[in-house]
Amino acid sequence: MKNAVLLFLLIFSTSKLFGQGFPWERPLKIAWSNDGISFNTPTIFQDSSGVPSVIRWKGDTLVAVFQWFRAPNPSPSWDRVAVKFSYDNGITWTQPTPIVVNGLPVNYQRPFDPTLVVLNRDSVRIYFSSSDGFPVGGLDSTVNTYSALSVDGINYTFEPNARVDEPTNRVIDPAVLFFNNACHYLSPIGSPQQGAYHYISPDGINFMKVQDIPSDNTHNWTGNYMVNDSSDLRFYGAGSNGIWFNSSPNGGMWNGYVNTNIQGGDPSALRIAANNYLMIYVGPPYSTGINVEAIEQESIFVYPNPARDKINIKAAGNLRGSVYTIYDSTGRSVLTGKISTENFVIDIENLSDGNYFIKSGQYSSESFTVIRN
Repeated sequence: MKNAVLLFLLIFSTSKLFGQGFPWERPLKIAWSNDGISFNTPTIFQDSSGVPSVIRWKGDTLVAVFQWFRAPNPSPSWDRVAVKFSYDNGITWTQPTPIVVNGLPVNYQRPFDPTLVVLNRDSVRIYFSSSDGFPVGGLDSTVNTYSALSVDGINYTFEPNARVDEPTNRVIDPAVLFFNNACHYLSPIGSPQQGAYHYISPDGINFMKVQDIPSDNTHNWTGNYMVNDSSDLRFYGAGSNGIWFNSSPNGGMWNGYVNTNIQGGDPSALRIAANNYLMIYVGPPYSTGINVEAIEQESIFVYPNPARDKINIKAAGNLRGSVYTIYDSTGRSVLTGKISTENFVIDIENLSDGNYFIKSGQYSSESFTVIRN
């Protein structure tokens, strides 16, 4: 029954964006713009994925989460929320790492539809859809929005109780963002013309329902918020004419739809600088395949994570004899060595507390955190 419910959820999530297909048949794409309207030629950001959310954290770190569906099924990369980091304003990214939500009740279904919000320099909160038990017959009112906290963007601690619970309807695809001293929450009600639920909160935990956001049958409020400046909150969504945004001074009154030149779904945009925007979104089905086999042959795993003084490395046989490099959160190389065996230990006693990633080969990269206190 669980597998049948999950398959239904996948079909539902994708069909509302594109009318057909499955999320594992589509990549996430990334594109750049100098005004947030006209974007350049997109490139593939991540294979077999959906529902992205991207934020800036700690000043120089970008964090992107998404639902990942890399085969085989089942596997640690199938239908998991995964995260990637960039330390150069989105030019390069680490390889995806599935997140861990510690304390999630065992009877809850797996997290899906992730959205990230920065709390402060030291922590982020992830909002996601889940339910107490597995709904029978599809997405029903037991599906709510929940949250969890993290200090590294990978390992999260579940926060009890639902953040938003509509008694007679499911809430999925949440968009959450702090803007002008309030936390705004948005979730599409159903069909595009039904608009979106709108909640506000002073702390990101206790939400109060306010007036719904109206819409029409060509604009689906499935996407993400973006702060353009202190008086301009944007929401990027999708519809029959492609990806659009609407702007608001307060999250309740909206100025009107502006079309971008991008065809896709479920966008997440971020203003990097005054004349520099990036957008990650669900692209069309693959026209050419990616070299998934090569990526899997170069897999590398780090444990424990977080770590104190040593990390254990499990590397694919294809990586034997190659050089590994450990980078800190600024992208600076701090440690290098050679992979002589598939299982080995690296001494990290000289590394300070913080986030790192180890890279070897063309594809392989894995994030980890050093915590000693």
